[in-house]
Amino acid sequence: MEGYRPTANEDFMNNEQLAYFRQKLLTWKDEILRESEGTMEQLKSGPMREADLTDRASSETDWGIELRTRDRQRKLISKIDSALRRIETGEYGYCEVTGEPIAIARLEARPIATMTVEAQERHERQERISRED
Repeated sequence: MEGYRPTANEDFMNNEQLAYFRQKLLTWKDEILRESEGTMEQLKSGPMREADLTDRASSETDWGIELRTRDRQRKLISKIDSALRRIETGEYGYCEVTGEPIAIARLEARPIATMTVEAQERHERQERISRED
């Protein structure tokens, strides 16, 4: 499997493709978890003790950004776990709206994708319209 890249010229979501995307998702999840462990260690090391108010404010802003990033990554891990479950159930790679195959290039770029580009665009247009109402 080393050096393997899925192509549109092979059977869609064959065993090799499923193994490839499973590994891609697991590696991505692992990287996120390692990053978050570093953040947790920094948080456990104690409160910020900058004497200067400007330095303290800057540190608090940095921590706020870091915590928001970690929250986004927590949500991303949930989406990765969901994609891994779809691999196990045979639903991975198929649009949850139309049932059509999601393009390999889209899955390469966004392995947690649940919709084809067309279905995603329709969904986003409908969200915009309902927000404007």
